[in-house]
Amino acid sequence: MTQPVVKRWNELTLVDLYSFLKLRCDVFMWEQQADDEEMDGRDQEPGTIHVWIEDERGCAAYLRVLKNAVPEHRDAHRVIGRVAVRADRRGDGLARELMLRALKVIDEEGGASMLHAQSYVVGLYGRFGYEVYGEEYDEAGIPHRSMYRAARGV
Repeated sequence: MTQPVVKRWNELTLVDLYSFLKLRCDVFMWEQQADDEEMDGRDQEPGTIHVWIEDERGCAAYLRVLKNAVPEHRDAHRVIGRVAVRADRRGDGLARELMLRALKVIDEEGGASMLHAQSYVVGLYGRFGYEVYGEEYDEAGIPHRSMYRAARGV
């Protein structure tokens, strides 16, 4: 399996950007018909970390890790989001590989993190130490649960 690529905004090439934005649009806008704004401006923030896996067809899986100045929940300054896997690669363990790499970066910083999980994949994130908090809610027309993971040592 190809190792995940990890880059910040100023390290991205146009090919990188196009590849993962296409995947996100294909999954969130076309497949899931999410009614949320995909291009929210957070990709280009200096604290945002982009993590993805490429194959011969381009970006096969992607996630981003945002950095919030003010934590959304407890002490979680880092927020994992936009987790997407191309339809033909689902079931290949790519989301797991992305999460392991993203959590390595987060753990090296020594901080807590959170995410907004689509309700049907709460179990996936639970395997990485995330715990559900609060009630289920609608985000982008899809049921979600908020999840929190305490800081881990390196």
